[in-house]
Amino acid sequence: MRAVGLLVHGGPEVLEVVDVPEEHAGPGQVRIQVQAAAVNPTDTMARNGSRAEQQKLDPPPYIPGMDVAGIVDEVGANVATGVEIGDVVMAMVAPKGTHGAYREQIVLQERAVVHAPAGTTPVEACTLPMNGLTARLSLDLLGLSRGQVIAVTGAAGAYGGYVIQLAKAEGLTVIADSSKSDQALVTALGADIVVQRGDDVASRIRDHFPNGVDGLADGAVLNERVIPAVRDGGAFTSVRGFTGEPQRNITFTTTFVRTYDGEFEKLDRLRQLTESGAVTLRVADTYPPDRASEAHARLEAGGTRGRLVIVF
Repeated sequence: MRAVGLLVHGGPEVLEVVDVPEEHAGPGQVRIQVQAAAVNPTDTMARNGSRAEQQKLDPPPYIPGMDVAGIVDEVGANVATGVEIGDVVMAMVAPKGTHGAYREQIVLQERAVVHAPAGTTPVEACTLPMNGLTARLSLDLLGLSRGQVIAVTGAAGAYGGYVIQLAKAEGLTVIADSSKSDQALVTALGADIVVQRGDDVASRIRDHFPNGVDGLADGAVLNERVIPAVRDGGAFTSVRGFTGEPQRNITFTTTFVRTYDGEFEKLDRLRQLTESGAVTLRVADTYPPDRASEAHARLEAGGTRGRLVIVF
């Protein structure tokens, strides 16, 4: 069975089409005939050696990928989520060894798999699970209430866009950063106030909220540079493991989406919000498996708006 993986760590060129053994769905499991797998920054970290220490517990090839969509072709015994053979579904994958999204078939626990949003293609649907759940987790960690203010950095990206849309669906006021070229996009996503992005974005956020915002989701990985935007006693969540130095009674959390692996209800809620139009899906381009290296190179070059997708 074909997959896209790596035998050695390095640049995009180390990605190659490899052959991996076929697997079958066991009790409580679902097998997906993968039609599309989104390419995310976390995938490049799996490729470039940033996670080599964790990966060495398994032999290569290492198959990246955390997002899939496709058609169910096997359902194991005792599956109770309503997924049946032939259904178009989406899922988040927690990669380990050859268990990554860049493969023609993948077996997952039933609670990781939900129906794709009605009216979407697998290419579109695969852009939702990991980034959508990451945004959901960030909002849960921030613990804000209707009427409060959230700041979002990296707002034009997939994660940032989902944070904006989910925040608006929950009645929050959103201030978000953007380049001039992305301002229309970030506004269309639902941001109430858009400010120029940059290392000094905290001061521009304070121009609008002098006492600081109630919570901040740092998709741009600005880390300590954006903490001043948060009010005393507010909340801050990061996406790359950053934990700020204790200060001003701010609650610091780290958003590690693997903790939401198998959260069926949360992923299914994202499906519902997509069907209602509250959440929108963005695809930048598609690539066949033998050109996955091009997708990685393009993502790392920056500037993509929407997800690049490997199509099987």
